[in-house]
Formats: sequence, structure tokens, C-alpha cells
Amino acid sequence: MYAVFWFVDQAVGLYVWALIIAAVFSLLVAFNILDTRNRLVWAVGDFLYKITEPALRPIRNILPNLGGIDISPMLLILVLYAFRIFLWTTLWPLVGG
Repeated sequence: MYAVFWFVDQAVGLYVWALIIAAVFSLLVAFNILDTRNRLVWAVGDFLYKITEPALRPIRNILPNLGGIDISPMLLILVLYAFRIFLWTTLWPLVGG
């Protein structure tokens, strides 16, 4: 059972890093540091968009319009960290600890 909890924890950790990388990537594209006409840059951006957007879209629909500031990645990261804490402090002692 420990392996399942560890795997879920690691998957959530990787997703948090994907959110951070996607946020930094979008800033670099917005400031024209990265050019999306480059095929590799476009492919990386498309991949990051496809894996992060399904989780971010519902949060963006709930949040009010803050102009050009998008805080949905920060909120999702907080929720994911809360889930990790819940996983190890509440669920793990019930089933395996």
C-alpha cells in the first residue's frame, strides 16, 4: 500500500513542477523571450498547455477577472500541496501506517 501512496505523492509533485514550468514558460512567451514560431518551443508550450489547462480551466472560471494576472496556478499548487498533506497525515495512518 505504501507504493501506491508514494506513487500518487510523486505524481502530484511532478504535476506541481509542470504547473510551475508552464507558468514560467507563458511569461517567457508573453515577454517575447521565447519565439513560438520555433517548432520545439511550440511543441513544449503545447504539451504544457495540454497537461495543465484541464485542471486550471475550472479555477479560472470561478476566479474574478484580475486583468493580466493569473493566480490560478498558485491556487492549484496550494490545493495540490494540501492534498499531499491530507494523503500522508490522514489517509496513510488509516490504511498503512
